[in-house]
Amino acid sequence: MSVKIVSYKLRETFEGKKFYALQLQGDAEIIESKSGNQYLTVKKASMPSTLDEESCKALLGTELPGTIERVGCEEYEYTTSSGEIISLNFRYEYRAKPAEVNFAKFYEPSENGKMATV
Repeated sequence: MSVKIVSYKLRETFEGKKFYALQLQGDAEIIESKSGNQYLTVKKASMPSTLDEESCKALLGTELPGTIERVGCEEYEYTTSSGEIISLNFRYEYRAKPAEVNFAKFYEPSENGKMATV
């Protein structure tokens, strides 16, 4: 699975330092609502960076290995797109998946049957 960098936003720390956060989006998935209706959605997450704006812009559309997962957190208030204020106790977070390495590319059996560096 992978996630895509779809946008970036300028943010500010509590100390007043500015930084860019990359906006990540996961694969589309079908979810069933409490009423039984199905709808299409994507999970989104934000990832802080040390990049400048040009670097963020250049990364738009790039795919990263990993997933966006729901993780528990301290309860907070959230305003929906319709203006309703709700309480949530979870957020979505990017979880990197290390790229699988094909060790056969780097090692092969030597004449004595042991692995040797290629």
